[in-house]
Amino acid sequence: MSIFSLCLLLCAVLLDLAAGYLTVTIEPLPPVVVGETVTLKCNFKTDGRLREIVWYRVTDGGTIKQKIFTYDAMFNTNYSHMEDYRKREDLVYQTTVRLPEVRISDNGPYECHVGIYDRATREKVVLASGNVFLTVMSPPNNISVVAENTPAPFSRYQAQNFTLICTAKGGKPAPSVYFKRDGELIEVISYTQPSAGDQGGGSAWFRGARPLISRDLDETKLQRSLSLLDPESRSAHLYTERPQRVRTQGLRASEPSPATEVIPETVVSREFPRWVHSTDPLYYFSHTQIPQSDGSVVVQARLTWTLNPQLDNDALFSCEVKHPALSMPMQTEVTLAAPKGPKLYMTPSRAKVGDTVRITVQGFQNEVFPEPLFTWTRVGGRLLDGSTERDGKELILERVPAELNGSMYRCTAQNPLGSTDTHTRLIVFENPSMMKNTQSQNSGASHMNAAGGLTWMALVLTVTVELT
Repeated sequence: MSIFSLCLLLCAVLLDLAAGYLTVTIEPLPPVVVGETVTLKCNFKTDGRLREIVWYRVTDGGTIKQKIFTYDAMFNTNYSHMEDYRKREDLVYQTTVRLPEVRISDNGPYECHVGIYDRATREKVVLASGNVFLTVMSPPNNISVVAENTPAPFSRYQAQNFTLICTAKGGKPAPSVYFKRDGELIEVISYTQPSAGDQGGGSAWFRGARPLISRDLDETKLQRSLSLLDPESRSAHLYTERPQRVRTQGLRASEPSPATEVIPETVVSREFPRWVHSTDPLYYFSHTQIPQSDGSVVVQARLTWTLNPQLDNDALFSCEVKHPALSMPMQTEVTLAAPKGPKLYMTPSRAKVGDTVRITVQGFQNEVFPEPLFTWTRVGGRLLDGSTERDGKELILERVPAELNGSMYRCTAQNPLGSTDTHTRLIVFENPSMMKNTQSQNSGASHMNAAGGLTWMALVLTVTVELT
């Protein structure tokens, strides 16, 4: 090696020593839950003189870097780059930033940039950076269970599909959802919901059958079911038609009316159809995930089976949601029940001829799920508007005539589990104001008739006198 080469090598070593070294590392962060406090710590090693430390939040896949905090070593000052109303960063120690009460929007990568003065020039700044990903979890803030396609009628002659939909909102990442019946986990057949063009394929889209749980049956129910089995004891299949959805009107809570005569209810849900089977049903399960703009996910889980009114009445179904941000599952539950004895209320309490009468469903003797369908009919005739029946929680009779006195109205409340009828009698009283108007009109007509008679008699006498 020549002397010239040795000199060049020595110069390079001296330059490296003059430039110094700088390394930056950031400790990885475990997932955190919304509302917790997070500490971002930037570690660096150098033999140079510190110039500044800057924290960035990286967005849009790394294309945008938003400066959130700066420490200026020259003036020993620090400041936030966020607006005053969003200023949530605190400098703990030069390289460490604390984010109190993190939000879902804080989820994402962060970078720490460290700058030192170049020892050779004293003006040039040498930079190095490190990055860390902050994972923010959010537990579901709302879960609910509803019945699909309700209100719906009860059918004694044909099997019906029944679907429960459990919706979990606000979770990040997406939670896991499952159903229980009477406190026992339901083993299900998972399937993929078909598109509109695939629904004509029958049951080909069901897949992955697994054994079902057994459920203790009441002896009376079991014997009644066995007696109604088909000779071949065929297993139940999902019914493919869905009942038509009907909207109902709001109800008004009031006290019972003295003008209504409550007739004992007639319960028709005791008549069990031939398609009722004692075997456990097949439960079909599917779920969908709907991403939200805030980073959370809405999960909808569907449980579908062929409804058995004899065995499913009073069955308790619960939807449970598991999430890594929860110490224990969230749960909501519903009890399937057929309607019994709707309470009817009539206004006004003493209906008079010409009044507008409202007959309203005030409530039930029991909790009813799913939502009932209400149908009004008049026993032995048509309704006041000429229709044979009317749907809704309220029946309105406008300007009732005296001929409706004593007429009886039937309210049929039904859901897929059963049906019940409740009757009420309309009592219509005389209207004094209308009677006065009628009497005054009759009196005026009498006076006019009397005056006309006197005038005619005077005319006859005049003609008679002239002739004589």
